[in-house]
Amino acid sequence: MDGFEKRTQEKKQQVLDATFKLLNTSEGAEDVTMEEIAKCSNVGKTTIFKYFDSKDNLFKAVYTDFLSKLASSAEKIIEQNLSFEETMIALSQNKINALEKIDKQFYNDMMHFYTEKKDHGLTLLMKTYQENSVTMLLDLFHRGRKEGKVDLKYSDEFLLLYFQALVQGISSPDVYERIVPYTQEWTELLIKGLAPAQKK
Repeated sequence: MDGFEKRTQEKKQQVLDATFKLLNTSEGAEDVTMEEIAKCSNVGKTTIFKYFDSKDNLFKAVYTDFLSKLASSAEKIIEQNLSFEETMIALSQNKINALEKIDKQFYNDMMHFYTEKKDHGLTLLMKTYQENSVTMLLDLFHRGRKEGKVDLKYSDEFLLLYFQALVQGISSPDVYERIVPYTQEWTELLIKGLAPAQKK
């Protein structure tokens, strides 16, 4: 990457970071203007349009950036090859930390963009993100079984459904804002629930 490309990437990231900040402090995505984004990012409006073509494309890039960073941080945790329990705690903390960085309106706007706009690119990203999450979870379950931390009576299908229900619950803005102080307890309870029954 030459100097020009590097500066362009840095400017694009400035715009993404500024837009992310504005989306997190606004009443909703519709209230955020390109003028505000230009002022907050210190990048001209014309340049922003040159990079992203439209406000919708810019918002999509912000949501994509957020999801990509979330997926990347989860992958790094899995790659550390920690024990099942340590991995579960780290993944739970990672998810809650990510949700802590966004407010309820940002999350709702992102979900609205994903479900209502039917954007093929974002839909594909969400699908890939979900598929990768499933693969990571299956690897984690298999590791947990080998370590004797996950009861063999639980099938992969059940465990995936169980985790999906938990993640959807914790992703609810009403829940994640209150669960942050209880990350350790939440994860411990989850691990205990999956563990084989103690023999008497």
